[in-house]
Amino acid sequence: MKRSFVNSPYAYSLGMFAMMVPSQAFSSFYIFFYVDTLGLGIGLASLARTVFLIWDALNNPLMGYWSDRTKTRLGRRRPWVFGAIPLFMLTFVLVFSPPEGLSQNGLFMWFMVALILYEAAATVLWVNYGALFPELYRGDRIRAKASAIQQGYQVVALLIGTALTPVIYNAMGFSNMAILYALLFGAFMFLCMMSVREQDVYSTSEPLKLIQAFRETLRNKKFWVFNISNSFAQTVNGLISSTIPFYAKYVLNIPDNQVSILLAAVFVSVIPLVFVWYSIIRRMDGVKAWRLSLFVYGVSVIPLWFGNDLISGILAGICVGFGLAGFLVTPAMVNGSIIDEDAERTGQRREGIYTAVSGFITRSSGLISALAFFVVGMIFGYESGDNPGSNPESTFRYLISIVPLCLLAISFLFSFAAKIEFSKNMRGGGHDTGSKTHHQL
Repeated sequence: MKRSFVNSPYAYSLGMFAMMVPSQAFSSFYIFFYVDTLGLGIGLASLARTVFLIWDALNNPLMGYWSDRTKTRLGRRRPWVFGAIPLFMLTFVLVFSPPEGLSQNGLFMWFMVALILYEAAATVLWVNYGALFPELYRGDRIRAKASAIQQGYQVVALLIGTALTPVIYNAMGFSNMAILYALLFGAFMFLCMMSVREQDVYSTSEPLKLIQAFRETLRNKKFWVFNISNSFAQTVNGLISSTIPFYAKYVLNIPDNQVSILLAAVFVSVIPLVFVWYSIIRRMDGVKAWRLSLFVYGVSVIPLWFGNDLISGILAGICVGFGLAGFLVTPAMVNGSIIDEDAERTGQRREGIYTAVSGFITRSSGLISALAFFVVGMIFGYESGDNPGSNPESTFRYLISIVPLCLLAISFLFSFAAKIEFSKNMRGGGHDTGSKTHHQL
């Protein structure tokens, strides 16, 4: 493998592409598949999602702690990822391959068990892959550029995982769609990990003990404000993704073959907008750029309320794409600075536990999404595809616009709950603190 490709953002970003194709297909269509296609009751679906989110929140911190303490010749993160690749492939297929003829209770049990197994494998991947970013790329400007490249890959994956997925499952079924995406994931994730080299200096230092590691992490006020604020915006990402198929069906009243056009319009627009955001924020302080993206994201969901056909849906989707693009690029800059500051204070690089606890906070807030889906559905009488109630349009108009607007308003306001700033040296300012790891930037 060419030296110039090893640890380049293009090589590292292959992992984002690999994980986001199945992950986006999962987040966008698993509820639609079980509730609207298979007829699982919304109450049972919400209960399974709640168990899934609690389990996801609880296992993240332990995975991060174990990752930070791993010492092998391959590094701290890569062995975990290599081991999780086949497990993720298998569990993803299981989610979309329930046996035929199951009762409501049987379908519920399959759904919940498949979610738990899938989430465990996904946690191993996301914690260890995410922990590599602040180690490989150091400084605001470098991280902004690496994040923009990574998000460019991610948006292509989002486009495949959303816009192309309805075409595929309509042609070959959900189970075969899952097999196809699992194979795609395996190939690109393996290539990514073969192209990444961790820095030995971080894996040879003695890690903190469990209690001390969590104490140092949990008492970091900047970390808490950043992640709690961020978690509300992350919840919006999942809520909008999972609501779009319902929004297309019940609000825009467009046929299934046009859903892909709507999704493509949203995510194709994000690709150039990611780099528009990069040009906006490259000379800004990372924290100011992050707060600006939260504000813009909040404003961008308002037009979704006024959608009533394919054209208006596309225009509203492009607006959302602009807000989403900013939020995809900016958090990595702040998160990296928080981890750098912690490393200066403790003498340890603890990307794993910080990434994992961030995941814990984000996944915990996902309970809000599940609760919103359940409560708004009950208010307007939506139970399932077999019994959508008398006003499914209002159900999904509120879920895709009003609820996200409220969550993003909370996110933006909470971002000011603490003074988050870093020294010029901490932000990097383009200074090369790890030249061997990002020479292609």
